[in-house]
Amino acid sequence: MAKGFADIDAQCREIEENVRKGIFSPVYLLMGEEPFYIDRICDEIIEYALEEDQRDFNQTICYGTDTDVPSVITAARRFPMFAERQLVVVKEAQAMKNIDEMALYCEKPLDSTVLVLCMKGKTADKRKAFYKSVVKNGVVLESAPVREYEITRWIAAYYTSRGLKIAPDAAALLGEYAGTDLSRIALETDKIVKNLPVGATSVTIKDIEENVGVSRQFSIFELTRELSLKNSSQALRTAAYIGAAPKFAMPMAVSALFTHFYRILKYHALLMKTPRPSNDMKVKALGVAPYFFSEYDTAVVNFPVKKCMAVIALLNEYDFKGKGGNAGEASPAELLVELTAKILNL
Repeated sequence: MAKGFADIDAQCREIEENVRKGIFSPVYLLMGEEPFYIDRICDEIIEYALEEDQRDFNQTICYGTDTDVPSVITAARRFPMFAERQLVVVKEAQAMKNIDEMALYCEKPLDSTVLVLCMKGKTADKRKAFYKSVVKNGVVLESAPVREYEITRWIAAYYTSRGLKIAPDAAALLGEYAGTDLSRIALETDKIVKNLPVGATSVTIKDIEENVGVSRQFSIFELTRELSLKNSSQALRTAAYIGAAPKFAMPMAVSALFTHFYRILKYHALLMKTPRPSNDMKVKALGVAPYFFSEYDTAVVNFPVKKCMAVIALLNEYDFKGKGGNAGEASPAELLVELTAKILNL
């Protein structure tokens, strides 16, 4: 079973704590679709494995596109010079041919070498000796992507790890802006932190708007809220503003609306099964923070199951139009306003 982001976070923290204490494994296999955790652990190992004056003779950083397995094994089998250990890092290791032959080294790695293999966008074959030898003698971190419905919870957890608390609506807006690009979220967070007042430990939606450059008032996040509440004038105004943005893309807007109405359908299913669900049950079904429950309580009233299904049909139609199919002369902005009006009139 794939690990959730909470498990990956916990494993990362454990690796980081050990690295900062000077406790290293002889081999690290950092792999998976999400590069954020791979880069985070790799950078941490590079930072703490060697002192600055030891790196000239004991640090080798190469790329899978420019090296091969025999060269990496040769480098890893060298002994350190005037240092306790040497560090060998292979970035983009997934590009190396016959990477499974690294089992020749990983079955009996040197204690004086720290070998880091970074496989971005790919995982090692878990049936083969290479993977099994790293599991036995080193550390494997499998970095799975955070799914869309998990992103606000990931942001909240990330801020907590940095000693900060972020308001649920602020996390939702940041998640809408950055999507599931964790590295981008981290970069935007650095920007926000630099501009927080000294001693501040809370991040509000105002902080997101001022430092990230995104407006709550005219965002998909706000459009879905106004649709849930059936605030027609504000929903249409927001749709027009979003559509006029230079980088607006109709397929992305439709995707966000689909996610929202799919959640409403899931909430209907939960209520049919359990008329008085607990907050934990709502979180599991909706994938949102309790802060948003009142919105969905209203949405299920305004959009019964039949209306939700009609919205899904509209979204399929406008997804096709947004990709150039049978849209006539309508611009993407006009399509979004038209779609919003049709949803409101169901």
